[in-house]
Amino acid sequence: MTAHTAPPRAPGTGPAAGRPAPARPARRRRRSLLPYALVAPAGVMEVLVHIVPMLLGVWIAFLGLTQLNIARWVQAPFVGLRNFATGLDPSGPIGSQLYAALGRTALFTVIVVALSWSLGMLGAVLLTSRFKGRGVLRTLFLVPYALPSYVGTIAWAFMFNQRDGVINRILVDDLGVLDHRPFWLLGGNAFWVTVVVTAWQFWPFAFLMLLAALQNIPDSVYEAAAIDGASLWRQFTRITLPMVRPANAVLLLILSLWIFNQFNVPYVLFGPASPPEATLVSPLIYQQSFNNWNFGVGGAMSVLLLCVLLLASVLYVRLVLPQGRSVDD
Repeated sequence: MTAHTAPPRAPGTGPAAGRPAPARPARRRRRSLLPYALVAPAGVMEVLVHIVPMLLGVWIAFLGLTQLNIARWVQAPFVGLRNFATGLDPSGPIGSQLYAALGRTALFTVIVVALSWSLGMLGAVLLTSRFKGRGVLRTLFLVPYALPSYVGTIAWAFMFNQRDGVINRILVDDLGVLDHRPFWLLGGNAFWVTVVVTAWQFWPFAFLMLLAALQNIPDSVYEAAAIDGASLWRQFTRITLPMVRPANAVLLLILSLWIFNQFNVPYVLFGPASPPEATLVSPLIYQQSFNNWNFGVGGAMSVLLLCVLLLASVLYVRLVLPQGRSVDD
């Protein structure tokens, strides 16, 4: 029996003859470019809205830009580090205001972050357990965060009005706690009003973050602790706080940066010029730039604020998240 072998086919013949080769390299190239094309619009807007203004602000910090040459700001004289020396001079009027505002803003940030975190943690712990009406309370707790910042702050400004505000009406007329109507938006009271309004706006964000973190803790952990006789406070300190540490690490950093840069609340409460006792860093920069028309010094103070926040953020990340370890370790 003889085996027959098929003769070899000539080149260009056979089932695959005449078919175009699949354009795999071109398709792969298109697929590799697709993510960049999708991200490009957001990247362009990020550059135009944040990067370019930031670089212009840094450049203005080295110029002698005032109301005399604002119309020809490109031709403003280059003054080097003179604006920074003016802002950092503690014996000068601007430098003394800046150092006072930095200390006041640091105290303001610590108080507001502590209040926001405490209220957020309290609300999150209470609403983790199941009870009737829990969904309604969750919605109500998020109202301050859902309201536009200006709307809520204007409402608080009316409430703290010296003559017709509801705060004085309750404290003086209804409860009789005070025998006179204090000025809440002037003097030393203005600082505490800013604290109250800012904490009211930011604590729902802390509540939302902490509630999401608490819901990831298994109920069996608390049940085992309760069987072992652990009190509620010991469960909170030994179970809740360690297990929400990753959320706390991010939450405290975000809150600190947002609150240290706070501008909306003082501006809406007090207008372009805050009382000296309640002047924070961001409103002070605005006053130097747009009230005093000293844009060069205002730009230098903005750069100094950026450096302070960057340094504080780096130190925080290095201390809370040691190198080589993740937040979950």
